Amino acid sequence: MTRGREKNLRDSARPDPKPAVDPEGPDEAKTRRAEEPGESKEAKGAPMASDPGDLLKTIADMMAAGLKTEVEPFPETDKEFADILIKLRQLDPNDLEGKLVIGGFVDHPYGPDQQRCMECMYFLVHRKWCDLPELAVPVEPEWWCRLWRI
Repeated sequence: MTRGREKNLRDSARPDPKPAVDPEGPDEAKTRRAEEPGESKEAKGAPMASDPGDLLKTIADMMAAGLKTEVEPFPETDKEFADILIKLRQLDPNDLEGKLVIGGFVDHPYGPDQQRCMECMYFLVHRKWCDLPELAVPVEPEWWCRLWRI
């Protein structure tokens, strides 16, 4: 065995001189929990950070009441898709109606192929959640928006 390797083995066997300490303190570490989708430390208490079930009902009620959304034009190119994302990023993160209008949400399958959130790549099935960061809202599997993708 070479001298360098012996030194490395000795060094790796030594205990870490700095104990692992949680900077938030032991009580904070015990009570901390993972954030839910759509929830951030900055948004806690704001409408978008409320219970996803309540938010889902609010969205369903808005669409049932006849909310007019921009279902057309459907983005055929990446540039058109990106343009819609830019509009969404310019909104206040808690502007639920703005997200629904610009996103072109409808509460039923849409188009000749009857596309639904259920088949979209951003849909999280077990959470009923749209994981597109610019939207980040709860959705029903039968709904659709113009940012739909496979």
